[in-house]
Amino acid sequence: MTDEELLRGMARGDQASFEALVHRYHAPLSGYLYRHLRDPGRVEDFVQETFLRLIRQLKEKRIPDNLQAWLYRVAMNMCRDYWKSAAYQSEKNRFGEPPEQHDASPSVVELAERQETRREIMETLDELPEVQREIVTLRFYQDMKLQDIADVTGLPLGSVKTYLYKALRKLKTRLHPETTGQRNATKGGERFEHAKRS
Repeated sequence: MTDEELLRGMARGDQASFEALVHRYHAPLSGYLYRHLRDPGRVEDFVQETFLRLIRQLKEKRIPDNLQAWLYRVAMNMCRDYWKSAAYQSEKNRFGEPPEQHDASPSVVELAERQETRREIMETLDELPEVQREIVTLRFYQDMKLQDIADVTGLPLGSVKTYLYKALRKLKTRLHPETTGQRNATKGGERFEHAKRS
């Protein structure tokens, strides 16, 4: 069934439609939120709140045009609200920021080995500006189309493409500093996608 059919079923109060929709989006939303929050308990809370907000939306007879984009936009906005909250500021001040890791001049082999790990990829992503990190996460981790990313972020499609290109160039420079250039930005996206799936 399509998202639209499941939404219409949910709007009629069909429990099976709701369960099917949760089954479809629970894992992707959890993965997306974990990359932002790194806190499994809070991730689950945010996922549940996202679905609760969808239920409230449907009760108000407002059915999202693009469900996937709507869900990720709600999740993204919850993260942003949390980062602005007093609770987050208190936790950050209490535990401090993770120490920066400085690597003077790792060899190509060392870089290749390290980039294959999920932790290294996430640390590399953390170095990007927020909007670029968001677009790369949605494109490569959530496998979203560029137009859907534009819907999630509220940015024009052309801006999404520009931010993605700039992000891939920066990732390429960070992962393989010995090479630069436009050709490398394209290959950087391919290598990044391979590394984050391994």
